[in-house]
Amino acid sequence: MVSEIVDQGGPTILTNRGKAERKTLLNPKDKTQVKKVNGHELKFTNLDKIFWPNEKITKRDLINYYYQVAPYILPYLKDRPQSMNRFPNGIEGKGFYFKNVTDTAPDWAETYLYKSETDNGDKRYLVGKDEATLLYMANLGCIEMNPWSSTVKKPDHPTFCIIDLDPDKNSFDQVIEAAQVTKAVLDDMGIDCYCKTSGSTGLHIYIPLGNKYTYEQSKEFARVVVTLVNRELPKFTSLERAIKDRKGKMYLDFLQNRPHATIAAAYSVRPKLGATVSMPLHWDEVKKGLKMSDFHIFNVLERLKSEGDLFKAVLGKGIDLNAAITKYSEKSQ
Repeated sequence: MVSEIVDQGGPTILTNRGKAERKTLLNPKDKTQVKKVNGHELKFTNLDKIFWPNEKITKRDLINYYYQVAPYILPYLKDRPQSMNRFPNGIEGKGFYFKNVTDTAPDWAETYLYKSETDNGDKRYLVGKDEATLLYMANLGCIEMNPWSSTVKKPDHPTFCIIDLDPDKNSFDQVIEAAQVTKAVLDDMGIDCYCKTSGSTGLHIYIPLGNKYTYEQSKEFARVVVTLVNRELPKFTSLERAIKDRKGKMYLDFLQNRPHATIAAAYSVRPKLGATVSMPLHWDEVKKGLKMSDFHIFNVLERLKSEGDLFKAVLGKGIDLNAAITKYSEKSQ
């Protein structure tokens, strides 16, 4: 099925937000192409390179996907420093993180100055800005997009709190059960939360904070939530950070809520078999039978056409942490 779609040059995107229907950016033949995006000329290279050998998916297919999904993924990248995870030779090649763009970013790119913890030197992150920035990263071999949880406008105050359900020797059904229990805990606090597949092996649960709280407050709140989940599911979940101490149990990761920590954005492709995508879900989809392979670069656009962006509320005004904790305390007494 995938090869058939590849031969057709990929699917076309739906009409979104009043924009004209968008076909693929790159033609299916030329290995190198120059396109003007946001007024900037971008040179796309090595487009025939196979990034997913089993599925024969190329670098061209990846770039075309990000061009088509740009209206949906950009809100989760905009104004956020990007921790670029590059796979210039595809998923079977060596991947590496590339954060300091001081000498490499194009003149038109937005960057964010930071102090390196390793050598205390001044370095610059690339900042998510527009389609040109997104496609520039994709051309570098960034299969996945890893933005900060905060923006450059309020770098110490995350937009959302993340709970990462990270399985070890667990079935995916157990991951689903942990997500359901997490939602029940948050429901008891009167808190809305939103779930997406990781695109790898786990699930991510987001809680909107509206940039009102610090990373430390976000982390400690997540610690409370996962502690309650662990009490409900002690047989197969763990709060131990060290893998050897988990003894094969699923890690309820609350430490994603630290400065500079990153996680694959909604609608990001992952460097995994099948070109899977981190996909927002309806909560009634988080049930037995859900599979990571359900969502990949060749069916995401059709889903967006029917479902829209299920994740946009994570960018909303955010919860009242004090009210939530007070409500839970009263219910627990």
